[in-house]
Amino acid sequence: MIDVVVAGGGPAGLATAIHATLAGLRAVVVEPRSTPVDKACGEGLMPGGVTALRAMGVQLSGHPLLGIDYLDAGTHARADFGDAPGLGVRRTVLHAALSARAAELGVEIVTGKVVRPRHDQDGVEAAGLRARWLVAADGLHSPLRSWLRLGLPDRAPARYGLRRHYQVAPWSDHVEVHWSAAGEAYVTPVADDLVGVAILSRERGGFDERLPSFPGLLARLDGPAATPVRGAGPLRQRVRSRVAGRVLLVGDAAGYTDALTGEGLCLAVLTARALVRCLVEERPQDYERAWRLLTRKHRVLTAALLVAARRRASAKLIVPAAARLPSVFTGVVRALSG
Repeated sequence: MIDVVVAGGGPAGLATAIHATLAGLRAVVVEPRSTPVDKACGEGLMPGGVTALRAMGVQLSGHPLLGIDYLDAGTHARADFGDAPGLGVRRTVLHAALSARAAELGVEIVTGKVVRPRHDQDGVEAAGLRARWLVAADGLHSPLRSWLRLGLPDRAPARYGLRRHYQVAPWSDHVEVHWSAAGEAYVTPVADDLVGVAILSRERGGFDERLPSFPGLLARLDGPAATPVRGAGPLRQRVRSRVAGRVLLVGDAAGYTDALTGEGLCLAVLTARALVRCLVEERPQDYERAWRLLTRKHRVLTAALLVAARRRASAKLIVPAAARLPSVFTGVVRALSG
């Protein structure tokens, strides 16, 4: 019998299947798209995420990242990660590396989609398969989460993300976060001749409409656009519970605060490992607490930054405060990066 059916073959789903296989479980991934899968994201892996992926046997390539730079019109604050670097990785490259590791371990990938699974006290039926557990890794706007009625309403202003790549050599070995009244722009080197630019904002609109709000960044982008614009949002997703009977949620489907602190991929890998450990120990109910503990720092610090960024007066103080308190800024970055 199949131990785990994973609905969704993105990074969170593949990480779950890899962890399950390494733990001696039989995992099958159900995914409608072909490999590699691209999506709008910042593409920066924190040092903790790099370590976790390599511990799974995933072969990574990309551009080393030494830390985070905050910039506004007249101020610059820098925080280094410390001993271990992060990595800028194109989403397609990361997905191909995860897919290769899953194939190496013999993880079965089924083309299809999980819709309205049926579960009882002994197992789950999904996509024509019978398994002991179903893991929903079907993304930010998870259909399975909606079907299980695990989502919660959110009254906070919605935020959206847009991403495009430029064919220019990276000018920094740090992720740059440019702040303005319009939102934030993230610059992540992902290759020797390619940078990704992701813009987060409460306002809906095109990438080219948002980019002039960051004149210092705009002046750097003298190379051609290398990829089309991809978007995502609303970003914040509140979830009542990550466990519903024999169905468990992981990755963006399990809930999302914001991309502001860049930890999504790292947390997806770490929470997937915790989920599998709970299944191996036959204690799926423990996954909710494990998820909350692993994501607590991210949720608290990201929420605090969002509150500050939401008000024009306090948003103007974020980068100057980081510059005046470098040890505090570095401490926060290192706490999030591990």
